[in-house]
Amino acid sequence: MTHSELVIDLRGHRIRTLDDFWDAVAGPCGLPAWFGRNLDAWADTIHSRGISDVIDRHHTLVIHVDRAGMFAGNDRDARALADVFDGERNRLISHPCTSG
Repeated sequence: MTHSELVIDLRGHRIRTLDDFWDAVAGPCGLPAWFGRNLDAWADTIHSRGISDVIDRHHTLVIHVDRAGMFAGNDRDARALADVFDGERNRLISHPCTSG
């Protein structure tokens, strides 16, 4: 593992549900076909490592999303997903939308 960052920029992607999020991160994060597509599996992937070779090769994972869709308000799934990130080694950064 190096001390580099894996930066996944999902701004501009329509993410309305957790399934949309899993679809968006699967390729860039190198998630295997058998990935569980749930918060427990995601926590294992980003904290324990050993599931994604792509994530494992980096010290830090940073995912950028628009403050839209499930990230626009007080969505329960978005809050639960954000809680999985530790804010240090794994960060989810929400940006104001710049397009209409």
